[in-house]
Amino acid sequence: MRRPLLAALPLIIGLGFGQAALAQETGPGLAGSYLAARAAVLEGNHRVAAVYFENALAADPGNPVLIGNAIFANAALGQWMRAETIAEMLPFENDGGQELVNLVRMVRGMATGDLVGVRAAIEAGRGAGPLIDDLAMGWIYLGEGDMRRATDAFMAVASDESVADIAYTHLAYARAAVGDFEGADAILSGEAFGPLAASTRAIRARAEVLVQLDRRDDALELLDFYTNVVPDPAMLALRARIAASAAPAGYGFITTAQQGVAEVFYGIARALGGEGGSGTLLLLYARAAHGIDPAHSEALILAGELLRDAGQYSLAADTYVEVGADDPQFVDAQLGRADAYFEDGREEAAVGVLRDLAAQHPALATVQAALGDALRRTDRCAEAVTAYTAALDLVDITQSRYWFLYYTRGICFETLDDFTGSEADFRQALVLNPEQPQVLNNLGYSLVEQRRNLDEALGMIERAVAARPDSGYIVDSLGWVLYRLGRFDEAVAPVERAVALLPTDPIINDHLGDVYWMVDRKREAQFQWQRALSFDPEEADAIRIRRKLEIGLYRVLEEEGGVGETQ
Repeated sequence: MRRPLLAALPLIIGLGFGQAALAQETGPGLAGSYLAARAAVLEGNHRVAAVYFENALAADPGNPVLIGNAIFANAALGQWMRAETIAEMLPFENDGGQELVNLVRMVRGMATGDLVGVRAAIEAGRGAGPLIDDLAMGWIYLGEGDMRRATDAFMAVASDESVADIAYTHLAYARAAVGDFEGADAILSGEAFGPLAASTRAIRARAEVLVQLDRRDDALELLDFYTNVVPDPAMLALRARIAASAAPAGYGFITTAQQGVAEVFYGIARALGGEGGSGTLLLLYARAAHGIDPAHSEALILAGELLRDAGQYSLAADTYVEVGADDPQFVDAQLGRADAYFEDGREEAAVGVLRDLAAQHPALATVQAALGDALRRTDRCAEAVTAYTAALDLVDITQSRYWFLYYTRGICFETLDDFTGSEADFRQALVLNPEQPQVLNNLGYSLVEQRRNLDEALGMIERAVAARPDSGYIVDSLGWVLYRLGRFDEAVAPVERAVALLPTDPIINDHLGDVYWMVDRKREAQFQWQRALSFDPEEADAIRIRRKLEIGLYRVLEEEGGVGETQ
């Protein structure tokens, strides 16, 4: 049985965020700083926590709990030098948090090239934990010039099936680092030990290895296969560099022990993320990777992702900013920064980031599409159409994965009351992805609202409901098309189910009121319209609902000149 990777690692969580002993040790002068720091910890705001724990520490310099928490907050910010300085304040080894202190010292030792000191600490049991230490020792042996011992170290880790892929991948990286490109490719290709778990980093490494083996066409084919599935800007840039180079550039993926150990932390953080590992632990490992190798921008991007997941959007945005404009990961970092701004409610800042990025990289469809999404989300559909069109002009529009670009542009056309454009885009999205329920629903609902092709619309929406029976919006569409067809009795059940699925949606509650009215359940209709008003509908909808409550649906329809129809 494969053991979960998480079981092979220690859970580093700091030196006690809420120990009762602290309350006994702190005096009145510390209470304010400590409480503010504690609140920041609970929110995951490491920047604020670091400030307040250090303020408290200034008033009580020997307090091991304050020291531990200050170490942790600084490490989570990637401030490893400061974390190391604070760690030196500990008056004795603290069993409750020594693992974190050991991690800090290991990161700083590797960053400064102290392989001897890091090796001694690991051998004395003061490393970062079993799996990381074992892989790090392989890289330290390589740094000492002993590839035989490095190989033995990685193979020893590989004897545990649950982490064998990681160990074999690092062995491949190590072989490439010493110029054994044939050996590295045998591993990365799956020839030596069988297929390995794919990752962006491993694909990049193999592409660079293939170039060193004078197999540039194979490298380009590998990158084409990957980018056709995931149009990663950094990988596209790597492909362009390889294609444009007349002679192989020097191998530069991982060439030193420091870079190798940084990759250990980064790779394990990525692997743990897929197993639901602690976000705090993953953040420390991502920060450790970058602390050891400041050029490891993927580690910064991972830290940004983890901070976003924790709701720390401002910290995430600041982390993405650390990736420089000349870095291959710059585009990914800026896309992440824009997402962080959006999630932080700073929509104009997000749009500004994406406008600048699109101006700098006009030939990247990923960027144009992201700008289109941002403009659509901020109700600038005319500009969004331009951005989506630019994205579509840059891609192979026969590939099925581009259905979403047609779908989102179609939504914008519909918002702009360009129903010809929206229908054309929705239908093209269905050509690329014939049974996509969102598209079926949107096109079907649009046809219903235009009072056109109602039988076709019904068929589309029925297929959408079959695919997504628990989507309140799609189930509501089914009831609504039945209503439009005058099949009021049949419309009751689906709209009632839609309300059950989305009980606070004003439009769906309004629809149920209309359906009830048409089947002579007028008191229930009035109740549903009152409910719809309570859920803050758009003002135009609210005015119409109030009119229905005042004079009834039939007279509203007469005023609108469409008996038997609504909205």
